[in-house]
Amino acid sequence: MQIAATPELMRLSAVEQAALVRSGEVAARELVEAALSQIERLNPSVNAFVSTCGDRALSDAEAVRSGDTRPLSGVPLACKDLLGAVDGLPTTHGSAAFGDWMPTHDTAHVRRLRDAGAIVIGRTNTPELGLRPVTENERFGPTRNPWRTTLSAGGSSGGSAAALAAGMVALAEGSDLGGSIRIPASCCGVIGLKPSRGRVSIGPDFGDVTGGAATDGPLARTALDAAVALDAMAGYEPGDHYWIGSPPTSFTDAVANPPARIRIRIALNSPLAVPVDEQPRIAAERTAVALAELGHEVDEGAPDWDDNGFPDAWATFATGALQHLIRVVERLHGGPLDPDLLEPATRAWILGTAPVALVDYLESRERLVEFSRRIMRSWPADSVLVTPTLTRLPAPVGGIRSGGGVTDDAVRFSALVRIWNVTGQPAISLPLHETPDGIPVGVQLIAPPGREDLLLGLAAQLEQRVGWHPQL
Repeated sequence: MQIAATPELMRLSAVEQAALVRSGEVAARELVEAALSQIERLNPSVNAFVSTCGDRALSDAEAVRSGDTRPLSGVPLACKDLLGAVDGLPTTHGSAAFGDWMPTHDTAHVRRLRDAGAIVIGRTNTPELGLRPVTENERFGPTRNPWRTTLSAGGSSGGSAAALAAGMVALAEGSDLGGSIRIPASCCGVIGLKPSRGRVSIGPDFGDVTGGAATDGPLARTALDAAVALDAMAGYEPGDHYWIGSPPTSFTDAVANPPARIRIRIALNSPLAVPVDEQPRIAAERTAVALAELGHEVDEGAPDWDDNGFPDAWATFATGALQHLIRVVERLHGGPLDPDLLEPATRAWILGTAPVALVDYLESRERLVEFSRRIMRSWPADSVLVTPTLTRLPAPVGGIRSGGGVTDDAVRFSALVRIWNVTGQPAISLPLHETPDGIPVGVQLIAPPGREDLLLGLAAQLEQRVGWHPQL
């Protein structure tokens, strides 16, 4: 079978695609053509992409030759349509209220991925301003889960996760403020990595948006792809407010040389008694068994994460950060938003709520820092925590109410993921389980700050021992 220009080509990993280009077996142009063909065929039913740049991608591919030693040479890349700039592609944030921003530069991590050889193929769907745990907006419509199109792909990086799961691309990027990479990764059965605070620059357009809680990271179908992508994305940019320093090893090396024995804790419950459904619990339990069989020291125990003041502090922080985000987006777009074009829930939350006073916002951040210090004081050195990624299974499309603010529905999705945006720790969702009827269920691993190498090494071990589910 000739593999070029077939769906099988897009089912290969990003590293395998780059190797074919490097060897001359497949031209970069053939990879781009295959991705565009898959998007044309599959996107109408999934709605992962909101824009593509086929002509430019084909032109970029022509410049990639066999023998290209870059790690992602010729690999088609999907970029989330939220905040981050992609030169020459519109940024809409899933909204009609701002007018489209057509940047003339790449955001830092996109530039780094392109320098590593990746070719941007288009932008992927997101809820308006990334505010919901499902990717549904009035402008572009819902992104559907490729495993079952009656279900949501999750959010807010749902378009990127769905594009990967459907086989439109082998590599995507997303952003994560309260679980927005890991939630859709779990729903769609792919890998989603939220790096440590300060690992990936948010320059050049942003300085201290969300107080360092939000970060960009890779979504992929293999541990090695995620590692190679993070190696490319990571790094300091002049003026960065947060910089965690260089990792102890390259992330690619961490996959090749996983840890022999580390301490693993498993927490099956959720902070503040948020209910955890049966299948997510089973997924975490089975992962703990697999890690023990791999020789790791596994015991049960949760961090000191029960804090009755956390929900109010998070709600104040999130509201203030998002009210500021409106100002940032208006500045990028060169003019004020049209409030009548905001979705009602967004308008009610961000504009209909009284502006958060500066002292209240700063005090909420202090409370969250206090929470973080307590978590880290109780964290055993060099240990990894295992939890379900989500407390529930993917929601039906349209099944999550869109009321403004931090709703109960949103908390059910984010209870086990937003904590690590507050502490700044790296966290990864792995597709290690599926329900009896084939719905993906993610498992989350969390490491100390700066130790993405531990997560990726363990991911590689689990990938080899038990494989991903459902099978892609």
